[in-house]
Amino acid sequence: MLFSIKPVLVSLGLAVALTCADSSSRKASSNSTQWSDFTFPGITSKPPHSPEVLHKRNYFYVGGQYTPESSGGKQEIMTGQIYVEQLIPAGGPCKKYPLVFLHGAGQTGTNWLNTPDGRMGWASYFLREGYEVFILDQPQRGRSIWELSQGKPLYVSPLETEEQFTAPQHFKYWPQAVFHTQWPGTGLRGDPVFDQFYASQVESQKNMARRCCHGIISSLTLTKTMASILTRNAGAALLNKIGPAILITHSEGGQLGWGIADAVPSKLAGLFALEPGGPPFKDAEGLKYLNSTARGWGLTDIPIGYDPPVATASDIKSVEVPPPAENLTSCYRQVQPAKRLANLAKIPMAMATSQASYHAPYDYCTFEYLKQGGVDVTYFNLTAIGILGNGHLSFLEKNNLAIAKVLADWFKTIEGS
Repeated sequence: MLFSIKPVLVSLGLAVALTCADSSSRKASSNSTQWSDFTFPGITSKPPHSPEVLHKRNYFYVGGQYTPESSGGKQEIMTGQIYVEQLIPAGGPCKKYPLVFLHGAGQTGTNWLNTPDGRMGWASYFLREGYEVFILDQPQRGRSIWELSQGKPLYVSPLETEEQFTAPQHFKYWPQAVFHTQWPGTGLRGDPVFDQFYASQVESQKNMARRCCHGIISSLTLTKTMASILTRNAGAALLNKIGPAILITHSEGGQLGWGIADAVPSKLAGLFALEPGGPPFKDAEGLKYLNSTARGWGLTDIPIGYDPPVATASDIKSVEVPPPAENLTSCYRQVQPAKRLANLAKIPMAMATSQASYHAPYDYCTFEYLKQGGVDVTYFNLTAIGILGNGHLSFLEKNNLAIAKVLADWFKTIEGS
C-alpha cells in the first residue's frame, strides 16, 4: 500500500504478536491471557476481560471541505470529514487487501473493537488473521465533526433498542423474532451488558435521518439528505487514499456503502453487506411496507449508475413481486428488461442475514435486486448454514466469531487464496 504512517504499538488485554503462517497458534492463544489475570490499583471492580491482538495503531481524518460557519460570519470551518482508525498487525499485514468497516445508525466505529460484555470483536479477529483494518465514524457521528446548525439530535430510546436489537423475542413484532437467543445477557434495560451497549449509542443529526413510525416499532432510515452524500464523498476519499480494499458495512452503513462503491468501484476489491439498509424502494416493518417511498434509486437515496443511464429516480420503473414463502415480504424489483447497476456490477459482493433479525423478512429482496442488476453477489442466509439465533447486531453477539469466519472464508475467494 502507498499510505505511509508512523503507528503506535498498542494492545488491549492480550499481548501476543501473531503471524499469518501460524493459524493454529493464533487460535490457541486467543484466550490465553485475559483481563481477569491482571490487577488494577485503586479499582475494586475489574473491567470485562477483552482478549485483544497486539497491533500498531494510527488515526487520521479524511475528506471534508472548508465552508462558511453557520452563523453567517466571515469565519470558515471544515465539515464532512471522517475520523478513521487504522490498526495493523504487529508483524505487519499479510493479506492482499485491507478491510474498511462502516457502522450503522446510532453507532460509531467502536462497534467493531470488542463486544459490550468484553469479548473479542471483529477488529481483533481480522487483525489475528493478518488483515490491516480501517474503522471509521460516519460524517457528523462520533469523532467526526458535527455542524450543529444542520439539525437537532435524534436518539433511539432504550425501549426501541430492546424491541429491535437486543431482546426482540420478548416483543415478537416480526415472525422470526422468537428465534433470538444469541445476545449476551437479558437484552433488557438494567442488565449490565445492555447498559454497556446502550451507553455506546450516539445521536444522529435530525435532518440526516427520519423516524418512521408504524404501530409500536420505530426505526431510523435515511432520507435523501446530506448523510448519503457526505458519506459517499468521505468514503471515496478514504478508498482513494488506501485502496483497493474490502468494504464491510452494516445496516444503515449498507445503504451508504452502495453510494461509496458506486463512486469508486476501482478502489474496491469486494464489498460485504451485513443486513444492509433496505429493502429497495420502500421501508418495511415486519411483513408490511410503509406507505412512504424510500431509496428512490433502488438501493440508495442518491443517484447511482445504471446502464442504460437514467436521469432521475422516476426513470427506474419497479414492480412488486410476491414472496416465495411465508413470513417473507414481497419485493420490489425493476421492470424487465432490467437496467444494469453499471458500477456496482464491477465489484464482487456478498450479503448476510441473521435468523431472528427484523431484516429476516426482507433482506432477500436486496440480494435479488443486486442480482437482477448484474452484480456478482453471494447471499449467506445464516440460518441455512447452521448459524442460529442471531439478531441484527450479530457481530456483537455470543457467536460473533463464527459469523466473522463466514466473512473471512468469503474474503479468500476474492484474494485468490
